[in-house]
Amino acid sequence: MDNEKKESNQNELEQDQPQQDNNSLSDDFSEQRNYKSENIISENSTNEIQEKPIEDQPKEILPVTEKKKKNGYKIAFFSLGGIILLGGASYFGYQYYKDHQVEPIVENVCLDTDTKIYDAYKDAVVMVKHRYTLVAKIKGKEVQLNIPEASEETLFGTAFFVDKKGNMISNSHVLQPWNSPENIDKINTDAANIRRKIASILTTDISEDGYETFIASNWGNASSEYNEEGSYHEGDGEEGGEEFINSNDVAVDSATTSDDIAASIPQKDYVSEDEIEVYMKTVDISVALHNSAELWLPCTIEKISEDRSIDLGVLQLTTKETPNTVVNIINLDNAVTDDQSLRPGEKAVMIGYPLGEDLAQTISGIKVQLYNGQISKESDGTKIQYSVTSTHGASGAPVFNNCGQLIAVNFSGVEKVQGYNFGIIAKKIYSVYPVIAGEARPSTE
Repeated sequence: MDNEKKESNQNELEQDQPQQDNNSLSDDFSEQRNYKSENIISENSTNEIQEKPIEDQPKEILPVTEKKKKNGYKIAFFSLGGIILLGGASYFGYQYYKDHQVEPIVENVCLDTDTKIYDAYKDAVVMVKHRYTLVAKIKGKEVQLNIPEASEETLFGTAFFVDKKGNMISNSHVLQPWNSPENIDKINTDAANIRRKIASILTTDISEDGYETFIASNWGNASSEYNEEGSYHEGDGEEGGEEFINSNDVAVDSATTSDDIAASIPQKDYVSEDEIEVYMKTVDISVALHNSAELWLPCTIEKISEDRSIDLGVLQLTTKETPNTVVNIINLDNAVTDDQSLRPGEKAVMIGYPLGEDLAQTISGIKVQLYNGQISKESDGTKIQYSVTSTHGASGAPVFNNCGQLIAVNFSGVEKVQGYNFGIIAKKIYSVYPVIAGEARPSTE
């Protein structure tokens, strides 16, 4: 009996325990619901303030975080790679620049190799292109001549910068080729013949504006030969002339007929030869720098030596400013002015443009060239001889000694034979340069 009561009590206790547990769970669940409700209310309130729909909010926070981490790794990886590439490019770029940059010359330092001389002065040496032609001046008006005898000529030479004002030294025969000894006689003869031909066809009734067209159109009728009367105007296709009659015509007094015919021919007045000048003139003169690609810089001819034995002149850029790429000008203060100290057997190094564009033009631009030899004869006070390979185009090129000091300006050689070339000694430059540079330096005799 007691056992039955105990079991009954035990059962009641066990039944009461779940209820309590349920009540406890229910209370906890109620609190959680209340907490969630508060959170929802709070979130709703926040959403109302931010005015953003709930569905726009991220649903899963963990994957986004992981994605951001992955993106961070990628960014770091590519950034590191970029830094490595940039560093490598900078290093090799610096090495290239270091190997190819031109160092400023330290004063009184001997450039004891050909390569050092070349590296120091290659940018200071330029190629000259000079285009020129014959023109006429008729009654004071300059006229272009579109005739075969006045075709345009082009000459290539060399020059070099001697200051930062765009001044360059070259040969006078590069700047005025028509006055060179080998050309002057032929050009004077051609000019005289053209002058006579113009006088043989140009009449006074032609207006100044029509000179050029008229001369070109009637050049086939022009003559440079005098007739017995000292005139050019008879023959060579000249219109007019004597008229003839045939045997069936009635005979008439020939003297009377001749007078009548002469009176009927219009008389033309021709421009006097004394009113015509024919001369050479520069069409264009420009220079190209070493390593340039078909970039020609316009220039003006500033000075020509008045002494025909001194083949020198001054050329200047129209900008009057030496390009920044020319780190080292060829400093005349460092030139060898004591020409008697230049002895046969000593080195001679020339930097220039022999054969002009034909040899200088490359696929990567214009390139200056270096040639060396030795002094082969003592100076005569104006020029010096050396055994440096050279040809047309190298006229005006600087010639250095073994330390890179200017000793001469190349100006001529022996045709068809290499190794016999001549330069005007450096001290003669001052006969043309001080006038342009404004220096109070006397010419050295």
